[in-house]
Amino acid sequence: MITLFVVWSATVIGLGIAILITPGIKVKSYIAFLIAATVLGLINASIRPVLWLLTAPLSVLTFGLFLLVINALMIMLTAALVPGFEVKGFVSALLGAIIMAVIGVIGLISVALLTGTEINWHSYEYHSQRFY
Repeated sequence: MITLFVVWSATVIGLGIAILITPGIKVKSYIAFLIAATVLGLINASIRPVLWLLTAPLSVLTFGLFLLVINALMIMLTAALVPGFEVKGFVSALLGAIIMAVIGVIGLISVALLTGTEINWHSYEYHSQRFY
């Protein structure tokens, strides 16, 4: 449950910074922002893994950069579903996806540093016990 909250918090912070930095991403109210973050989290938990699996060969060929395109499409889908959350075009969504990815990595590293746990980069699970 705590991991879910941390992931959602990283989504909220990343989306908030993307809205502040990217001129093509707008939100009309704080409630619309929270709804957009929740919807984006649900989309990332349900639809994005399927798309990652289907586009794995293309992601390998592009050294993972195609995953940013998938994340941009998830942001655009969120904008289509949430009234009050607007994305002006694909370039804005791609810039937002890059910002959110950087914030997510910073959050993942900072949680590991603050809690003293190790990161399993393959499954993004935190392991607090060390086996020697």
